[in-house]
Formats: sequence, structure tokens, C-alpha cells
Amino acid sequence: MLVHTPFDRRSAIAQWLLTALPASSRDHARLDWEQHGVALLPLGTLFSAVRIPGRLLTTLTGSNESSVLDDLLSHALGGGPVICDPRFFRHYALVPPSMPRTWREAVDDWRVLDVDCLGRGSHLGVPRVDTEERTRAPAPYWAVPMDSAAALCRPLAVARLIAAGRHCMAAEPTE
Repeated sequence: MLVHTPFDRRSAIAQWLLTALPASSRDHARLDWEQHGVALLPLGTLFSAVRIPGRLLTTLTGSNESSVLDDLLSHALGGGPVICDPRFFRHYALVPPSMPRTWREAVDDWRVLDVDCLGRGSHLGVPRVDTEERTRAPAPYWAVPMDSAAALCRPLAVARLIAAGRHCMAAEPTE
């Protein structure tokens, strides 16, 4: 049985993420991870991202505690990777790169909730793969870390989470 250490897995994940960039830009991204903890990676080739506003998750959980929201995301998305941007109270579920094209109609309906599916032509601030908890107030972190290279959120799980949040938000009394 082959056993991979956590370091080996994180290394493989980082290498995979960096392949979203041209080879000539990868060293710069590594340097950004070292110096700033975040590298800007293009979406739409290896993966895309679904932006989920924190208020949608807060509606589902009744809490705005990051640990509660992270647990919800981990459970609802089957352990698929999610990045949290606490500065704007948003989460980004990493999904297959084909999602922006295939979800166009659904995303149009969800934009009123501030949900969006980001693909080609978009970039995402991706934290270092070992940044798995909120350490600096506005810094992005992995709310649900990547389990292995190319292991992404299942689109149907993301859709169900958004639909559940939308349903709960619609049921809330308006002030």
C-alpha cells in the first residue's frame, strides 16, 4: 500500500493548481504564495469557481461563525474544495471548468443572490494549500481544503446547496 504524507499531498495539489498558469508564470505565483499567502490563478482551464455569498450560508445555519459555515460547506459539498474570502464574506466552491457554460441559465436566476459562476476570463485569489484556517482577518483561506489534485466539488451538490439557501432566504420574513 502506497501512503502519501500530508506534505506530499499538499505539494501535488499546489503543483496541480499552478498548472492553470503558463510555465513562465508559475515561479511568480509560488513567490506570491510565499510572500502574500495568496496567488491569483486563472479560472476556466483546470477549474472554475462558484461564488457563494456568506449570507446565503448564514441563512442555512443561523450562524456567521466561520467554523460552522466551514462544516456546512464540507458536509453539503462532500468535502469538495472551497475557498473563503472573509474580507467580502464570500465562499468559492471549486468546480469543473465546464460549469460556467452549462449553468448559464441557472446562474442568471441566482445572480440576485450574488451567486455567480466564474470561468474563462476570471481569476481567483487562491491561498497557499496549507492555509486551512482563518489566521489573518482579511486573508483568504481554505474553508474546505483540497483532498487531492483535481478533486473538485460536484456541480449537483453546489446546486443543491444554493437552492436550499435560496429557499430559506425566500421563507425569511421581510422587514
